[in-house]
Amino acid sequence: MSSEAAVAPDAEGEGGVTGTEAAAAAGWRRLDRRTVLVSAVVTAGVAAGAAVPTTLGLSGRFGFGHAVAWVLAGAIALIGCAAAGDYVRWRRTRYRIGAERVELHTGLLLVKKRSLARTRIRSVDLTAHLLQRVLGLVTVRIGTGEHSGNESTLELDPVTRSEGERLRLELLERAATGTPGTHREGELAALDPRWIRYAPVSFVAPALGGAAAGAVMQVSDWFGAQGQVIDWIGDRFRDTSLLAMIVILAVAAVAAGVVGALGLWVEMWWSYRLEREPGGTLRIRRGLLTSRSVSIEERRLRGVDLVEPFGIRLFGAARIDAITTGLAKDDEEQHGDHNTLLPAAPRPVADTVAADVLRETTSPTGVPLTGHPLAARGRRLRRAFWATAAPVLVLALLGVLLTPVLLWIALACAVVGLPVGVFLARDAYRGLGHAISGDYLVVRSGTVRRSTAALERAGVIGWTVRQTYFQRRSGVLSLTATTAAGAGAYTAYDADATEGLDFASEAVPGLLEPFLERIPPAR
Repeated sequence: MSSEAAVAPDAEGEGGVTGTEAAAAAGWRRLDRRTVLVSAVVTAGVAAGAAVPTTLGLSGRFGFGHAVAWVLAGAIALIGCAAAGDYVRWRRTRYRIGAERVELHTGLLLVKKRSLARTRIRSVDLTAHLLQRVLGLVTVRIGTGEHSGNESTLELDPVTRSEGERLRLELLERAATGTPGTHREGELAALDPRWIRYAPVSFVAPALGGAAAGAVMQVSDWFGAQGQVIDWIGDRFRDTSLLAMIVILAVAAVAAGVVGALGLWVEMWWSYRLEREPGGTLRIRRGLLTSRSVSIEERRLRGVDLVEPFGIRLFGAARIDAITTGLAKDDEEQHGDHNTLLPAAPRPVADTVAADVLRETTSPTGVPLTGHPLAARGRRLRRAFWATAAPVLVLALLGVLLTPVLLWIALACAVVGLPVGVFLARDAYRGLGHAISGDYLVVRSGTVRRSTAALERAGVIGWTVRQTYFQRRSGVLSLTATTAAGAGAYTAYDADATEGLDFASEAVPGLLEPFLERIPPAR
């Protein structure tokens, strides 16, 4: 049974009413009792994974039969303790959805009683790993979006899927927001399997390739076979030059990373759908093995961020992130992609989705931007030069003092690093821009990770104007729009001084004006 009355702490209520009856009358509910089964199965999986190396390690000292017996006994004890602990947690946990507050009581020796005001609830997210999906269970995470750690969230782990959906709809029930118009309702975007082609060109692929190589060496070290692995690799490349061996191993690592990136993309974005629900809520559903459902209230939405990592941008694609208020840091750490509205998709699709999300006829992320002066390009070129020259000079000096090998390394760094630095500097300059599009101000910057942020002008609570000595000499400055949403600050880097101040003044009239001195034109 998914939800039943919790046993109240007091044995008897007034008039001989039992604690169970009193709890039921008060609206208290329990988590699903199958949480004990989930805990036992998960612990069994962990025990099985640890059993193989443990058995091999003990068999050399006690013999294989005794090692198996000890490991099996330990696994049974571990599973039993985990199941018993979760049973106690289930017995001692109850929750209640009141008219004004959501309450959660849990704990055995130290009883925790926590509650959240319903008016402060900003998110109700549902997740379910594979075993929970098989059993029809979900974990419900209720958050207020405040920066106060775990005290700003309540987690019900687990309840039935139907109960989770009921809680999500009930707790996010709001008066309808937005006005009727040409914007789309219902489904705004759905998965296109062709988008998987962008997974191998993301930064995830090389990272996973390096992780795979490291995992091979780590696992071989656990079994005391790292030396044999290195010798085996050396035998395979005995007649191959060092450079060719490095290239082949790098290609193999990249290939492993590509396979891993494809698998990760499928796991994260399978069955992806972005919908607008009645009452003004955006809902993102996705996941293959672990299903996720994230809800974002439109009244918390302050804009969107069109993100173009370098590799994905080369193929004309971008992803869309939401800029929202009430986003706690613990949410960011545990769910790093929770605010992604659209995975990497063709740029026209991304602009269309951004317009639909913002209820605009055209996307602010697609408007022409005002470019920044040539002085901004010069600043980036100088940074690129010194970023390359500094290590080259250090290596050259060490080469003169220690060994000529470092001189060759310095030459290689200069030959490769300088063109790459110049290319990235010029690309970063081409990415700079700002504009005003209707109710939104737009700023763009970055090269490795290019970001085009469309921020609601009404959501800007302050401006920070920064101008260093070198910026003053070049006639540029950096303008940062401060907001309570998203990253908290969005900057137009190295804009023309006069043009940038006019942009800030026009974007949010009256906010910067008291601090500006208008110089009258010369007669």
